[in-house]
Amino acid sequence: MFSGSIPALATPFRDEAFDEHAYRKLIDWQIAAGTNGLVPCGTTGESATLDIDEHHKVIGTCADEAAGRVPVIAGAGSNDTKTALWHIKEAQIAGADAVLLVAPYYNRPGQQGLLAHFSYLAERCDLPIILYNVPGRTVTDIQPETVIELHRRFPDKIVALKDASGDLTRVVKHRKGAGPDFCQLSGDDPLVLAGYALGQVGCISVTANVAPALCAEFHAAAAAGDFAKARELNERLYPLHEAMFCDASPSPVKYALSRVHDWFEPDTRLPIAPISQEAKVIVDAALEVAGIV
Repeated sequence: MFSGSIPALATPFRDEAFDEHAYRKLIDWQIAAGTNGLVPCGTTGESATLDIDEHHKVIGTCADEAAGRVPVIAGAGSNDTKTALWHIKEAQIAGADAVLLVAPYYNRPGQQGLLAHFSYLAERCDLPIILYNVPGRTVTDIQPETVIELHRRFPDKIVALKDASGDLTRVVKHRKGAGPDFCQLSGDDPLVLAGYALGQVGCISVTANVAPALCAEFHAAAAAGDFAKARELNERLYPLHEAMFCDASPSPVKYALSRVHDWFEPDTRLPIAPISQEAKVIVDAALEVAGIV
């Protein structure tokens, strides 16, 4: 259902407001470069600093501009279950193809709370759901047993997982418990090549914002089992993977996009500060290694 290179899109700002014109250009560039799907309002999209109206406008703009050319997976998670449901309903109205639901952050629910949260949403959602586990940000870890149980309860609704736990042994656990048809996506660009060998089928990516064609080529090679080519491409991309987190994300991503496109401003929203001069040097070098600038 979902596979390949799927950028968690950066949200462009200009004069502190959502820059819809630049966002539409970013989406068209991504699709033309071979991107396999789009995620508006993910972590890289600074969803935590979008107000409700902006959040829904960004999703609607993405779905409108994509116009069915690639799947749109709307970031709809929240640490409040009812707010997450609100995002889901608006994503459905906007024409999204699926929703990405991050584990509730800050609250630190236990596994029973996670089961109740995601079950409540699945019962009320008409779109496929991709669970999103990123304990480094949420301080909440969706354990493999919980993922497997949620898929067992809602096999046609909870169909995929974006895993940014950094623990590749979970790919095998999920395959054994949820079955080989359960869609597993990486959330860690540097681990994608190994993830393919274990059973992942793509990545919801930071790097693909900046290098969509190269990432799409890498994913196609890995999916085809051409690991010699995939390794070569991975080594070109690897400095960029690291550079995307050489300062608080997404400031490096936005700076890199501003280097590639004169219509993309590098503006972030507080509490994310502008990229440092030291980090700019790292990003510039990585862009050169990748052959992007």
